[in-house]
Amino acid sequence: MAAVSNPVVVMKRYEMKYILSGSQTEYFKKAVEGHMKIDKFGLTSIASLYYDTPNYRLIRTSIEKPPFKEKIRLRSYGIATEQSPVFLELKRKAYGIVYKRRVQSTIPLVDKFFRGVGDICAGGQINREITTFRDYYENLAPACLIIYDRIAYFQPDGDLRLTIDHNPRYRYDDLDLTTSMDGNSLLPEGSTILEVKVQQAVPLWLSEILTKGKIYKGSFSKYGEAYKQQLLKSK
Repeated sequence: MAAVSNPVVVMKRYEMKYILSGSQTEYFKKAVEGHMKIDKFGLTSIASLYYDTPNYRLIRTSIEKPPFKEKIRLRSYGIATEQSPVFLELKRKAYGIVYKRRVQSTIPLVDKFFRGVGDICAGGQINREITTFRDYYENLAPACLIIYDRIAYFQPDGDLRLTIDHNPRYRYDDLDLTTSMDGNSLLPEGSTILEVKVQQAVPLWLSEILTKGKIYKGSFSKYGEAYKQQLLKSK
């Protein structure tokens, strides 16, 4: 993915998640034709490296479903290199609303930042928020790598965005964005994760598609599910 012209992004929106079977996925893709368009990147492999404390404080708190929770992750599109752009994201959720701060960087600069050397971007409010997060939790380090193959849809004249994540997977070893896109499956074969992302209300046509397909909103965290599966393996 090419570097963006504005390396700092701030987002505020509602996000709803649904787990789809293989048949529901095919139904949904056909049903949204005419309403949504696939973005220019098509099917894209995404890797998100989650940082956490040595005792996994962030994900343990998230699993408890508090009204406020937060995570930090480093995202790459495809296998990264030392020079390619990666994106450090601070994601917070409060009472159903998701707030995201995202800055573009490189792996060496991010490594230095988590060692307490330098800023993550050229000052400003976003830099202060991410730095405060790092200093508050202390000893943040790579904890889990989440990988999936995403198709993203956008509404040409609206703020609605949909993503369908195929083959979500994870690993707790080789926590490196530069090596491979391999991992252990998070869901049964053929299942996908649908995310609906909107700043206002979900449109009626989409609600009708979801109802007809018997697609019901749930609570699902890729990192949270990976953590639970890893705990089961260790017992």
